[in-house]
Amino acid sequence: MEAMKTMNRGVAYWLLLGVVLIVGIDIGCRLQLNRGGGRGLTSVEAKPIQTPEDLARLGKAFVAIADAVTPAVVNINTTTVMPGRSPFDDPFFRDFFGGSSPFSDFFAEPERRATSVGSGVIVSPEGHVITNNHVIQGVTKIKVSLSDKREFDGTLVGTDPTSDLGIVKIQGNNLPVAQWGDSDALSVGEWVVAIGSPFGLSQTVTAGIVSAKGRYDVGISGYEDFIQTDAAINPGNSGGALVDVNGTLVGVNTAIFSKSGGYQGIGFAIPSKIAREVMQELIDRGEVRRGWIGVIVEPVTEVTAQRLGMKKAQGAWVRTLYRDSPSHIAGLRPYDVILKINGQIINNLGDFRNRVVATRGGEVLKLGIYRQGKELDVSVKTIVKPKDPRSGQPVPGV
Repeated sequence: MEAMKTMNRGVAYWLLLGVVLIVGIDIGCRLQLNRGGGRGLTSVEAKPIQTPEDLARLGKAFVAIADAVTPAVVNINTTTVMPGRSPFDDPFFRDFFGGSSPFSDFFAEPERRATSVGSGVIVSPEGHVITNNHVIQGVTKIKVSLSDKREFDGTLVGTDPTSDLGIVKIQGNNLPVAQWGDSDALSVGEWVVAIGSPFGLSQTVTAGIVSAKGRYDVGISGYEDFIQTDAAINPGNSGGALVDVNGTLVGVNTAIFSKSGGYQGIGFAIPSKIAREVMQELIDRGEVRRGWIGVIVEPVTEVTAQRLGMKKAQGAWVRTLYRDSPSHIAGLRPYDVILKINGQIINNLGDFRNRVVATRGGEVLKLGIYRQGKELDVSVKTIVKPKDPRSGQPVPGV
Protein backbone atom coordinates (compact mmCIF):
# COMPACT_ATOMS: atom_id res chain seq x y z
CA MET A 1 0.00 0.00 0.00
CA GLU A 2 2.84 2.36 0.90
CA ALA A 3 4.54 1.55 -2.42
CA MET A 4 1.37 2.44 -4.29
CA LYS A 5 1.22 5.86 -2.56
CA THR A 6 4.85 6.55 -3.48
CA MET A 7 4.18 5.71 -7.13
CA ASN A 8 1.11 8.00 -7.21
CA ARG A 9 3.15 10.87 -5.77
CA GLY A 10 5.81 10.37 -8.54
CA VAL A 11 3.23 10.44 -11.31
CA ALA A 12 1.63 13.56 -9.86
CA TYR A 13 5.02 15.24 -9.72
CA TRP A 14 5.74 14.65 -13.42
CA LEU A 15 2.25 15.72 -14.44
CA LEU A 16 2.64 18.97 -12.53
CA LEU A 17 6.01 19.65 -14.17
CA GLY A 18 4.53 19.09 -17.65
CA VAL A 19 1.67 21.53 -16.96
CA VAL A 20 4.14 24.21 -15.80
CA LEU A 21 6.19 23.83 -18.99
CA ILE A 22 3.14 24.08 -21.25
CA VAL A 23 1.89 27.20 -19.45
CA GLY A 24 5.35 28.78 -19.63
CA ILE A 25 5.62 28.21 -23.37
CA ASP A 26 2.15 29.65 -23.93
CA ILE A 27 2.92 32.80 -21.94
CA GLY A 28 6.20 33.27 -23.83
CA CYS A 29 4.47 33.03 -27.20
CA ARG A 30 1.81 35.56 -26.14
CA LEU A 31 4.46 38.02 -24.96
CA GLN A 32 6.27 37.69 -28.32
CA LEU A 33 3.04 38.37 -30.20
CA ASN A 34 2.36 41.46 -28.07
CA ARG A 35 5.83 42.86 -28.84
CA GLY A 36 4.98 42.60 -32.49
CA GLY A 37 2.28 45.24 -32.03
CA GLY A 38 -0.45 42.88 -33.09
CA ARG A 39 1.19 42.42 -36.53
CA GLY A 40 1.93 38.73 -36.02
CA LEU A 41 5.18 36.86 -36.53
CA THR A 42 7.80 38.56 -38.72
CA SER A 43 10.40 36.93 -41.01
CA VAL A 44 13.92 38.08 -41.79
CA GLU A 45 14.76 38.41 -45.51
CA ALA A 46 17.82 36.47 -46.70
CA LYS A 47 20.52 38.85 -47.90
CA PRO A 48 21.81 38.26 -51.44
CA ILE A 49 25.27 36.72 -51.62
CA GLN A 50 27.86 39.37 -52.32
CA THR A 51 30.22 38.30 -55.16
CA PRO A 52 33.83 39.27 -54.36
CA GLU A 53 34.90 42.16 -56.59
CA ASP A 54 38.04 40.38 -57.78
CA LEU A 55 36.02 37.36 -58.89
CA ALA A 56 33.53 39.55 -60.72
CA ARG A 57 36.34 41.39 -62.50
CA LEU A 58 37.94 38.07 -63.47
CA GLY A 59 34.67 36.87 -64.98
CA LYS A 60 34.35 40.07 -66.99
CA ALA A 61 37.95 39.69 -68.14
CA PHE A 62 37.18 36.23 -69.54
CA VAL A 63 34.17 37.67 -71.36
CA ALA A 64 36.30 40.46 -72.82
CA ILE A 65 38.97 37.98 -73.95
CA ALA A 66 36.40 35.78 -75.65
CA ASP A 67 34.79 38.75 -77.40
CA ALA A 68 38.15 40.06 -78.63
CA VAL A 69 39.87 36.84 -79.74
CA THR A 70 37.13 34.40 -80.75
CA PRO A 71 36.46 36.08 -84.14
CA ALA A 72 40.09 35.44 -85.16
CA VAL A 73 39.97 31.74 -84.25
CA VAL A 74 38.82 29.66 -87.21
CA ASN A 75 37.54 26.18 -87.89
CA ILE A 76 39.66 24.25 -90.43
CA ASN A 77 37.95 21.43 -92.31
CA THR A 78 40.21 19.34 -94.52
CA THR A 79 39.58 16.72 -97.17
CA THR A 80 42.12 14.15 -98.28
CA VAL A 81 41.50 12.22 -101.48
CA MET A 82 43.09 8.78 -101.58
CA PRO A 83 43.16 6.98 -104.93
CA GLY A 84 41.52 3.59 -105.09
CA ARG A 85 43.76 0.55 -105.15
CA SER A 86 43.56 -2.42 -107.47
CA PRO A 87 44.53 -5.99 -106.59
CA PHE A 88 46.51 -6.00 -109.85
CA ASP A 89 48.82 -3.34 -108.36
CA ASP A 90 50.27 -6.06 -106.16
CA PRO A 91 54.01 -6.59 -106.83
CA PHE A 92 53.28 -10.17 -107.95
CA PHE A 93 51.08 -9.00 -110.84
CA ARG A 94 53.38 -6.11 -111.69
CA ASP A 95 56.26 -8.55 -112.04
CA PHE A 96 54.07 -10.96 -114.00
CA PHE A 97 52.98 -8.31 -116.50
CA GLY A 98 56.36 -6.58 -116.53
CA GLY A 99 54.93 -3.36 -115.18
CA SER A 100 51.41 -1.98 -114.86
CA SER A 101 48.69 -4.55 -115.42
CA PRO A 102 46.10 -3.86 -118.15
CA PHE A 103 43.43 -4.90 -115.64
CA SER A 104 44.46 -2.40 -112.92
CA ASP A 105 42.07 0.39 -113.89
CA PHE A 106 39.17 -1.98 -114.52
CA PHE A 107 39.38 -3.59 -111.08
CA ALA A 108 40.44 -0.45 -109.18
CA GLU A 109 38.44 0.54 -106.12
CA PRO A 110 36.78 3.98 -106.15
CA GLU A 111 38.81 6.79 -104.62
CA ARG A 112 38.26 7.43 -100.95
CA ARG A 113 37.81 10.75 -99.18
CA ALA A 114 38.78 11.36 -95.58
CA THR A 115 37.72 14.50 -93.72
CA SER A 116 39.04 15.94 -90.50
CA VAL A 117 38.63 19.07 -88.44
CA GLY A 118 41.04 21.34 -86.60
CA SER A 119 41.52 24.93 -85.55
CA GLY A 120 43.61 27.90 -86.61
CA VAL A 121 44.22 31.55 -85.80
CA ILE A 122 44.24 34.49 -88.23
CA VAL A 123 47.47 36.36 -87.46
CA SER A 124 47.75 38.92 -90.27
CA PRO A 125 45.43 41.28 -92.16
CA GLU A 126 46.61 39.54 -95.34
CA GLY A 127 44.84 36.38 -94.22
CA HIS A 128 47.65 34.22 -92.88
CA VAL A 129 46.28 31.50 -90.60
CA ILE A 130 48.61 29.63 -88.26
CA THR A 131 47.74 26.07 -87.32
CA ASN A 132 49.40 22.71 -86.66
CA ASN A 133 51.23 20.78 -89.33
CA HIS A 134 49.31 17.62 -88.46
CA VAL A 135 46.04 19.42 -89.22
CA ILE A 136 46.93 20.27 -92.85
CA GLN A 137 49.80 18.00 -93.90
CA GLY A 138 49.07 15.99 -97.03
CA VAL A 139 45.48 17.20 -97.41
CA THR A 140 43.81 17.83 -100.77
CA LYS A 141 41.41 20.61 -99.81
CA ILE A 142 41.26 23.15 -96.99
CA LYS A 143 38.09 24.99 -95.96
CA VAL A 144 38.36 27.80 -93.38
CA SER A 145 35.23 28.90 -91.49
CA LEU A 146 34.97 32.08 -89.40
CA SER A 147 32.68 32.83 -86.49
CA ASP A 148 30.72 35.30 -88.66
CA LYS A 149 29.71 32.35 -90.91
CA ARG A 150 32.05 33.32 -93.76
CA GLU A 151 33.87 30.46 -95.45
CA PHE A 152 37.05 30.55 -97.52
CA ASP A 153 39.14 28.11 -99.49
CA GLY A 154 42.55 27.91 -97.86
CA THR A 155 45.85 27.85 -99.75
CA LEU A 156 48.78 26.03 -98.18
CA VAL A 157 51.75 28.37 -97.66
CA GLY A 158 54.07 25.90 -95.96
CA THR A 159 54.48 23.39 -93.16
CA ASP A 160 57.21 22.60 -90.66
CA PRO A 161 56.91 19.05 -89.29
CA THR A 162 59.79 19.65 -86.87
CA SER A 163 57.79 22.19 -84.86
CA ASP A 164 54.37 20.85 -85.95
CA LEU A 165 53.34 24.22 -87.37
CA GLY A 166 51.84 25.22 -90.70
CA ILE A 167 50.52 28.31 -92.47
CA VAL A 168 47.37 28.60 -94.58
CA LYS A 169 46.28 31.74 -96.42
CA ILE A 170 42.76 32.95 -97.14
CA GLN A 171 41.57 35.86 -99.28
CA GLY A 172 39.03 38.13 -97.61
CA ASN A 173 38.23 41.66 -96.52
CA ASN A 174 38.03 43.00 -92.96
CA LEU A 175 39.44 39.84 -91.46
CA PRO A 176 39.66 39.70 -87.65
CA VAL A 177 43.28 39.36 -86.53
CA ALA A 178 44.67 38.06 -83.23
CA GLN A 179 47.43 40.11 -81.63
CA TRP A 180 50.71 38.38 -80.83
CA GLY A 181 51.73 38.21 -77.17
CA ASP A 182 55.01 37.50 -75.38
CA SER A 183 55.21 33.87 -74.30
CA ASP A 184 58.52 34.53 -72.54
CA ALA A 185 56.72 36.89 -70.15
CA LEU A 186 54.29 34.19 -68.99
CA SER A 187 54.70 32.89 -65.47
CA VAL A 188 53.61 29.55 -64.07
CA GLY A 189 50.25 30.02 -62.35
CA GLU A 190 48.97 32.75 -64.69
CA TRP A 191 45.49 32.47 -66.15
CA VAL A 192 45.24 31.51 -69.82
CA VAL A 193 42.32 30.88 -72.15
CA ALA A 194 42.16 28.21 -74.88
CA ILE A 195 39.93 28.84 -77.89
CA GLY A 196 39.30 26.35 -80.67
CA SER A 197 36.97 23.78 -82.19
CA PRO A 198 37.07 20.65 -80.04
CA PHE A 199 35.11 17.84 -81.70
CA GLY A 200 34.06 20.39 -84.34
CA LEU A 201 32.34 22.64 -81.79
CA SER A 202 33.50 25.99 -83.16
CA GLN A 203 34.77 28.85 -80.98
CA THR A 204 34.75 26.90 -77.74
CA VAL A 205 36.35 28.82 -74.86
CA THR A 206 37.99 27.16 -71.84
CA ALA A 207 40.16 28.60 -69.09
CA GLY A 208 43.00 27.35 -66.92
CA ILE A 209 46.46 28.27 -65.75
CA VAL A 210 50.01 27.88 -67.01
CA SER A 211 51.04 24.62 -65.36
CA ALA A 212 54.66 24.62 -66.57
CA LYS A 213 56.97 26.14 -69.17
CA GLY A 214 59.78 24.72 -71.25
CA ARG A 215 58.44 21.17 -71.50
CA TYR A 216 60.60 19.11 -73.85
CA ASP A 217 61.03 15.45 -74.82
CA VAL A 218 57.29 15.01 -74.68
CA GLY A 219 57.46 13.02 -77.92
CA ILE A 220 55.16 15.25 -79.96
CA SER A 221 57.58 16.93 -82.35
CA GLY A 222 61.29 17.27 -83.02
CA TYR A 223 61.52 20.80 -81.64
CA GLU A 224 59.83 21.04 -78.26
CA ASP A 225 59.59 23.91 -75.81
CA PHE A 226 55.96 23.64 -74.77
CA ILE A 227 53.73 25.64 -72.49
CA GLN A 228 51.80 23.17 -70.34
CA THR A 229 48.29 24.17 -69.30
CA ASP A 230 45.26 22.65 -67.62
CA ALA A 231 42.86 24.65 -69.80
CA ALA A 232 40.71 22.00 -71.46
CA ILE A 233 42.11 20.99 -74.86
CA ASN A 234 40.42 18.21 -76.81
CA PRO A 235 40.62 16.66 -80.29
CA GLY A 236 39.86 19.44 -82.79
CA ASN A 237 41.54 22.09 -80.62
CA SER A 238 44.82 21.55 -82.48
CA GLY A 239 45.98 24.82 -84.02
CA GLY A 240 43.73 26.94 -81.81
CA ALA A 241 44.68 29.91 -79.68
CA LEU A 242 46.13 30.05 -76.20
CA VAL A 243 45.79 33.64 -74.98
CA ASP A 244 46.76 35.49 -71.83
CA VAL A 245 44.60 37.77 -69.69
CA ASN A 246 45.44 40.66 -72.02
CA GLY A 247 43.83 38.80 -74.89
CA THR A 248 47.10 38.35 -76.80
CA LEU A 249 48.20 35.14 -78.50
CA VAL A 250 50.87 33.44 -76.38
CA GLY A 251 50.63 29.92 -77.79
CA VAL A 252 49.24 27.57 -80.43
CA ASN A 253 47.41 24.62 -78.88
CA THR A 254 49.00 21.43 -80.14
CA ALA A 255 48.41 18.26 -78.14
CA ILE A 256 47.21 16.65 -74.93
CA PHE A 257 48.66 13.99 -72.69
CA SER A 258 45.94 11.41 -72.26
CA LYS A 259 45.51 7.69 -71.70
CA SER A 260 41.88 7.81 -72.76
CA GLY A 261 42.11 10.05 -75.82
CA GLY A 262 40.20 12.83 -74.03
CA TYR A 263 41.08 15.72 -71.79
CA GLN A 264 42.86 14.78 -68.55
CA GLY A 265 44.18 18.16 -67.42
CA ILE A 266 47.46 18.18 -69.35
CA GLY A 267 47.62 20.16 -72.59
CA PHE A 268 50.54 21.56 -74.56
CA ALA A 269 50.89 24.71 -76.64
CA ILE A 270 53.74 25.96 -78.83
CA PRO A 271 54.98 29.31 -77.42
CA SER A 272 54.21 32.38 -79.51
CA LYS A 273 57.92 33.22 -79.74
CA ILE A 274 58.58 30.01 -81.67
CA ALA A 275 55.32 30.13 -83.63
CA ARG A 276 55.97 33.67 -84.84
CA GLU A 277 59.52 32.87 -86.00
CA VAL A 278 58.40 29.72 -87.82
CA MET A 279 55.52 31.59 -89.47
CA GLN A 280 57.82 34.28 -90.84
CA GLU A 281 60.28 31.70 -92.19
CA LEU A 282 57.49 29.80 -93.94
CA ILE A 283 56.06 32.98 -95.46
CA ASP A 284 59.47 34.29 -96.60
CA ARG A 285 61.17 31.04 -97.64
CA GLY A 286 58.66 28.22 -97.63
CA GLU A 287 60.81 26.31 -95.14
CA VAL A 288 62.43 26.85 -91.75
CA ARG A 289 66.19 27.17 -91.36
CA ARG A 290 67.67 26.00 -88.08
CA GLY A 291 71.12 26.39 -86.61
CA TRP A 292 73.29 23.29 -86.15
CA ILE A 293 76.72 22.58 -84.69
CA GLY A 294 76.83 18.82 -85.24
CA VAL A 295 76.57 17.24 -81.80
CA ILE A 296 74.37 14.61 -80.24
CA VAL A 297 73.94 15.40 -76.57
CA GLU A 298 72.45 13.81 -73.47
CA PRO A 299 71.14 15.31 -70.22
CA VAL A 300 73.48 15.48 -67.25
CA THR A 301 71.93 13.34 -64.52
CA GLU A 302 73.16 13.06 -60.94
CA VAL A 303 74.91 9.80 -61.83
CA THR A 304 76.56 11.35 -64.90
CA ALA A 305 77.70 14.36 -62.88
CA GLN A 306 79.37 12.12 -60.29
CA ARG A 307 81.16 10.09 -62.97
CA LEU A 308 82.45 13.22 -64.65
CA GLY A 309 83.53 14.79 -61.36
CA MET A 310 81.02 17.62 -61.46
CA LYS A 311 79.67 19.25 -58.32
CA LYS A 312 76.08 19.29 -59.59
CA ALA A 313 74.01 18.01 -62.48
CA GLN A 314 73.85 20.77 -65.08
CA GLY A 315 74.03 21.29 -68.83
CA ALA A 316 74.26 18.76 -71.67
CA TRP A 317 77.10 16.33 -72.28
CA VAL A 318 78.38 15.47 -75.76
CA ARG A 319 77.79 11.82 -76.59
CA THR A 320 79.15 12.07 -80.12
CA LEU A 321 79.78 14.62 -82.85
CA TYR A 322 79.83 14.66 -86.63
CA ARG A 323 83.20 14.67 -88.36
CA ASP A 324 84.00 18.04 -89.98
CA SER A 325 80.96 19.61 -88.31
CA PRO A 326 81.25 23.06 -86.66
CA SER A 327 81.65 21.45 -83.23
CA HIS A 328 84.38 19.10 -84.51
CA ILE A 329 86.25 21.96 -86.16
CA ALA A 330 85.95 24.07 -82.99
CA GLY A 331 87.60 21.31 -80.92
CA LEU A 332 84.70 19.88 -78.93
CA ARG A 333 85.18 16.32 -77.72
CA PRO A 334 82.96 13.48 -76.54
CA TYR A 335 82.09 13.78 -72.82
CA ASP A 336 82.52 17.56 -72.86
CA VAL A 337 79.70 19.13 -70.86
CA ILE A 338 78.19 22.28 -72.34
CA LEU A 339 77.27 24.51 -69.40
CA LYS A 340 76.61 27.90 -71.01
CA ILE A 341 75.84 29.56 -74.32
CA ASN A 342 76.95 33.19 -74.61
CA GLY A 343 77.23 33.37 -70.83
CA GLN A 344 73.71 32.07 -70.16
CA ILE A 345 73.37 28.88 -68.12
CA ILE A 346 71.93 25.83 -69.89
CA ASN A 347 69.01 24.65 -67.76
CA ASN A 348 68.28 21.40 -69.57
CA LEU A 349 68.64 19.54 -72.84
CA GLY A 350 65.69 21.30 -74.44
CA ASP A 351 67.10 24.68 -73.46
CA PHE A 352 70.41 23.88 -75.19
CA ARG A 353 68.73 22.60 -78.36
CA ASN A 354 66.37 25.56 -78.61
CA ARG A 355 69.14 28.13 -78.27
CA VAL A 356 71.23 26.53 -81.01
CA VAL A 357 68.43 26.02 -83.54
CA ALA A 358 67.18 29.58 -83.00
CA THR A 359 70.36 30.98 -84.58
CA ARG A 360 69.20 30.02 -88.12
CA GLY A 361 72.87 29.40 -89.01
CA GLY A 362 75.83 31.75 -89.39
CA GLU A 363 76.03 32.93 -85.78
CA VAL A 364 79.07 32.45 -83.55
CA LEU A 365 78.22 30.93 -80.17
CA LYS A 366 80.53 31.10 -77.19
CA LEU A 367 80.16 27.80 -75.36
CA GLY A 368 81.19 27.43 -71.74
CA ILE A 369 82.21 23.79 -71.30
CA TYR A 370 83.41 21.48 -68.55
CA ARG A 371 86.22 19.08 -69.46
CA GLN A 372 88.08 16.83 -67.03
CA GLY A 373 87.66 19.11 -64.03
CA LYS A 374 88.27 22.38 -65.88
CA GLU A 375 85.97 24.99 -67.39
CA LEU A 376 86.85 26.26 -70.87
CA ASP A 377 85.38 28.58 -73.50
CA VAL A 378 84.96 27.38 -77.08
CA SER A 379 83.61 29.44 -79.98
CA VAL A 380 81.49 27.59 -82.55
CA LYS A 381 79.96 29.03 -85.73
CA THR A 382 76.58 27.51 -86.47
CA ILE A 383 75.46 26.44 -89.93
CA VAL A 384 72.00 25.75 -91.34
CA LYS A 385 71.04 22.22 -90.35
CA PRO A 386 71.86 19.96 -93.31
CA LYS A 387 69.60 17.28 -94.76
CA ASP A 388 70.32 13.62 -95.27
CA PRO A 389 70.88 13.24 -99.05
CA ARG A 390 69.12 9.86 -99.05
CA SER A 391 65.96 10.71 -97.13
CA GLY A 392 65.85 14.46 -97.62
CA GLN A 393 65.12 14.83 -93.91
CA PRO A 394 67.20 16.93 -91.49
CA VAL A 395 70.08 14.99 -90.00
CA PRO A 396 69.87 14.06 -86.29
CA GLY A 397 71.54 16.05 -83.57
CA VAL A 398 71.87 19.73 -82.76
